Amino acid sequence: MSSSPETVAFLEDQLSGLDIRTGAMFGEYAVYCDGKVVGLICDDDFFIKPSEADPALFRATELAPPYPGAKNYHRVPGDLLEDREWLHEAVQSTADALPVPPPTKPRPRAPSRLPHPRRPAS
Repeated sequence: MSSSPETVAFLEDQLSGLDIRTGAMFGEYAVYCDGKVVGLICDDDFFIKPSEADPALFRATELAPPYPGAKNYHRVPGDLLEDREWLHEAVQSTADALPVPPPTKPRPRAPSRLPHPRRPAS
C-alpha cells in the first residue's frame, strides 16, 4: 500500500516554515529538512529518523519499522501530527542532529545516440 498525495500535502503544510521538501520513492516518500533525510511517509504514517536529538521529545512516539525489513524509526501518532509546534521542533532537531550528507557525484552521461558525422569521400 502506498501513501496518498493528501497525506504528503498535509505534512508539507504542517511543516511549512521549515526548509522542507518531499521526494517520491517507490510509492512512498522521503522527507528532507535542510537537505537531510529526516523521515519517511509510509502507508500514510510519518516516521522520523532516530538521531541524537533530545529523547524526551520522542517519548510519545513508538519505535517501528516504516516498511518490512527496515530499521526502527519514530512513528508519529495522529495527535502529534496535528501539533504543528511539536512537529516543527521534532523535525528541526532531528535535522540539526544528523550529519551533513556527502556531496553526490554527478552521474556519468549516456553516450549520444546521434549519428556520427560522415567525412566526404576522397
